[in-house]
Amino acid sequence: MARTESTMLALGTVAPDFQLPDVVSGQTISLSTFADKKALLVMFICRHCPYVKHVQQELAKLGRDYKDTGLGIVAISANDAANYPEDAPESLKAMATELGFTFPLCYDESQETAKAYTAACTPDFFLFDSDRKLVYRGQLDDSRPQNGLPVTGKDLRAAIDAVLAGQTPSEDQKPSLGCNIKWKPGNEPAYYR
Repeated sequence: MARTESTMLALGTVAPDFQLPDVVSGQTISLSTFADKKALLVMFICRHCPYVKHVQQELAKLGRDYKDTGLGIVAISANDAANYPEDAPESLKAMATELGFTFPLCYDESQETAKAYTAACTPDFFLFDSDRKLVYRGQLDDSRPQNGLPVTGKDLRAAIDAVLAGQTPSEDQKPSLGCNIKWKPGNEPAYYR
């Protein structure tokens, strides 16, 4: 496990489109799935990472709390399932079911979507406005495994609430920190090296 920070993609970046299968429903999820939403949260997560396990209840709670709002949410796992079988689609499906996710959890087998978003760690969060321009990227909150701080989701929730209220989130954003995405051998993106 290599502790890795977000790449902090430039604010204003337009959300890259994707076509990925939801591990629970089998349906193909893309940006157009969320066309009617005022904002879109794209989360890169996985099952085995201790940083994700630390916040997974809050991720499920985010889904419940914002279910009937203008926020669309999609979670994506891009880890190499051959070397990390706990992050394979069937295992991810079990995770989504156990945690009661109200949003799709997709598997990015080619890892191309993770690269398009410059995702670097799990968890990694990208929040887009109604024009699908990036307005927040970074951490959920200051809590990390073993630092004793409660998981509140305050940083990400403040950004979501601002966007839903038609405001611009603060540009004072801290990178997320987690395990590096488990790239397939030879598939590491240039920004990761």
